[in-house]
Amino acid sequence: MTEKIFVIGSNSFSGSHFVAQALDQGFEVIGISRSPEADLVFLPYRWGQLEKLNHFKFYQLDLNNNLNEIVDLINEFKPEYVVNFASQSMVAESWQNPEHWMMTNVVSTVKFHDRLRKCDFLRKYVHISTPEVYGSCEGLVREHTNYNPSTPYAVSRAACDMSLMTFFKAYNFPVVFTRAANVYGPGQQLYRIIPRAIFFFLTQRKLQLHGGGQSVRSFIHIRDVVEGTLLAMKKAPFGEIYHFSTRENISIRTLVQMIADKLNISFEEQVDVVGERLGKDTAYLLDNTKASQELGWKARIDLEEGIEDTINWVKANLDRLKDMPFDYVHKP
Repeated sequence: MTEKIFVIGSNSFSGSHFVAQALDQGFEVIGISRSPEADLVFLPYRWGQLEKLNHFKFYQLDLNNNLNEIVDLINEFKPEYVVNFASQSMVAESWQNPEHWMMTNVVSTVKFHDRLRKCDFLRKYVHISTPEVYGSCEGLVREHTNYNPSTPYAVSRAACDMSLMTFFKAYNFPVVFTRAANVYGPGQQLYRIIPRAIFFFLTQRKLQLHGGGQSVRSFIHIRDVVEGTLLAMKKAPFGEIYHFSTRENISIRTLVQMIADKLNISFEEQVDVVGERLGKDTAYLLDNTKASQELGWKARIDLEEGIEDTINWVKANLDRLKDMPFDYVHKP
C-alpha cells in the first residue's frame, strides 16, 4: 500500500519542495497551511509533471485556529508520517510582536503535539527545527550543543524543541528533529537574501546589506535539505537530531558580491550598507557528521551551482515576480 505523509506548512519554501519530492517518490500527501496555496511560481510541486498532483490534497488550516479540524483530518487520513515545517519564522520581526511567535511556535504547536501523540498509527513525526536555538557559536556546532537563543523567535523554537524531547522521554513519542542553516533555491520568497539580491540586481533596485554583511553563514540548497529530511523520516531513530549543512562558509558580503559578479552588476553602485539587525547571530556553522554517518546523507549541490539555479528561476519568472511583494508581510 502507498505510504502517506501529512505535511504541515506545505505552502512554505521548504515544505513545498518537500511535497514535490515526496510525490516524486510515490507517497500520498496531504498538505496544510494557514494561507491559501501560494502563486504557482512559489509551489515546486506544481512544476513539471502534474499527474503527481492526483496524489496530493491541500487544505487551508491554521494550528492557531483549526486544531480540531487538523486532528480530525489526520485521524481520517491515518498517515504513517507527519512532517512539520510550520512556524512563525522571521527572526528580526519577532521582536515586534513576540507573543505571536510564542503562540504559534509554542502554545499551539505543543497543544498539537499532545493530540498527535495519541495517534497510534503514527510511525514518525519529523519536526523541522532551526539552528537559531544555539545562538551565536564558535566552530562547528554539534547536535547536542546547549541552547542559547538570542531572539524571541529562537526562544520560541527552543521551548518547543524541549517540550518535544520531554514527550519523547515520557511517551516514546516518535519525534525526529532536523536543523538546516540558510536554505535557499528556486521558489524561495523574495525577502530572503539570495533571491532578493538576484531580484533587486535584475530590477536595478538598491539592496540593503545589514552590518556590512560581515556575518558568516553556510548556505545549503533546498534539494539537499529535502533529501536529508526524507532520509530522517524513513531511517532515523526516535529522539535524534540531525544537521543538514555544507562546509562552504561564506560571509553575506562575499555572497552578495558573487551574485553581483554573476549578473555583471556593480556591487558598489547597487548595495547600501545599513545597521545590523537586533540580536543577529554572528555565525552558526553546523556539523553534519551525524547525518552523513547515520543516514548516508551528503550535500551534492555546491554554492556556485545553486546560485546559478536560483538565478535561472528568477530570470525565467521575472515578470511574474515583479508583481509579488518582496518584503516580509507579518500575519499574526
